[in-house]
Amino acid sequence: MRSEGPQGDVQGQVRTRRRRSPDEARTQALACARQLLLTQGPNGVTLNAVAREIGVTHGNLIHHFGSAAQLQSALMGAMVRDLAKALETAVAHVRSDANAPRALVDIVFDAFDEGGAGQLAAWIALSNRYEHLEPVREAVGDLVAALDETVRSADGTPPQHIPSALLLLTLCAFGDAMIGGPLRAMLGRDAESARRIAAHLLPGLIDQIDINVNNY
Repeated sequence: MRSEGPQGDVQGQVRTRRRRSPDEARTQALACARQLLLTQGPNGVTLNAVAREIGVTHGNLIHHFGSAAQLQSALMGAMVRDLAKALETAVAHVRSDANAPRALVDIVFDAFDEGGAGQLAAWIALSNRYEHLEPVREAVGDLVAALDETVRSADGTPPQHIPSALLLLTLCAFGDAMIGGPLRAMLGRDAESARRIAAHLLPGLIDQIDINVNNY
């Protein structure tokens, strides 16, 4: 025969709900909001949707974030910081990896695809909230400097076209994350095709210091 203890729990065990700290609640809400952005787009990132997914009230999220706009700003900030960290990882690979071009391509493409930077960039652009990209500026500068050091010519002259090379790489990664799947299907290309193209073009663009691509 089963015995019941306080509050009717079997074997006298009292079930208690662990209360989340404010930091835990914010972290969980932002993780949920990120998943909603990736699966449903910006319109899916609402207080009601996040509250429903993590099992709290709308008022609870208002307490932690103030408004839907502040929740969205917090999400943008968190994702931009993740993108900056990915670029910092790219800097480390460039400085230590003999296969740096492909490693760099994979890191940037992964950040825009699996990391959600593609959705984030589109969201920031459509909402005209470019101030959220400011944390990326320093990481991009570090990446340019790392590539400068890695591919200097024998006489110590830095290559001239690294910013253009990174612009091409970033645009390729963004485009592949946003519409690469349908385009690849139309053109009969596999899932790695854009990465291979970028990895093939990147070293040549960096090394061709006699071509004035700064006008492009």
